[in-house]
Amino acid sequence: MATQNESRVRIVIIPGSVRPGNFTAKAVALVADEITRYGDIELEVINMDALELPLPGREGDLVALKQFRDTVSAATGVIFATPEYHGTFSALTKLAIENLGFPSVMAGKPVALLGVAAGAIGAIKSLEQLRGVCSHVGAIVLPAPVSVAGVQGVFDEQGQCTDEMIDKRIRHVATNLIDYINDHICPGIGLEEIVRTSDH
Repeated sequence: MATQNESRVRIVIIPGSVRPGNFTAKAVALVADEITRYGDIELEVINMDALELPLPGREGDLVALKQFRDTVSAATGVIFATPEYHGTFSALTKLAIENLGFPSVMAGKPVALLGVAAGAIGAIKSLEQLRGVCSHVGAIVLPAPVSVAGVQGVFDEQGQCTDEMIDKRIRHVATNLIDYINDHICPGIGLEEIVRTSDH
């Protein structure tokens, strides 16, 4: 029978920026805070700066790469958070996806998307393109991605969101994913445990 630890919900957040003081990290902090309010969910925010993923076709730290893939593979759901650079998602986000292999360990997993941008239209372009890439590798990309426009005016120096509505929208990335997991994945886990129990 599956153990409680094996059945525990795990969420992994993959930030798409490592620039000091970046706004993506500030938005991710809100999402992470919302997830931790649930108490029974295991959360890991990938430290992309320390990971040093190899470029495609180059050899890298195989131990670190395996750990990265194993972490995402074990996740119940994944959140990508990216800034918009030159009309698309960040190169770091693409590098993360490339290093998750093909077939990708994201295949069949629910994925929620968050984008931030300085411009007035937000990260709409990058989120549309990121949705396409994630879908191509087999992920289940959830509707209602969150795009934050004018992000430089949304957070104060302490990283606190100064706009209540935007704060709620960013946090909705977490609740949207958790609701999907509870509605579509956790019932399946429960049924599997019942079947395994009845077989013994």
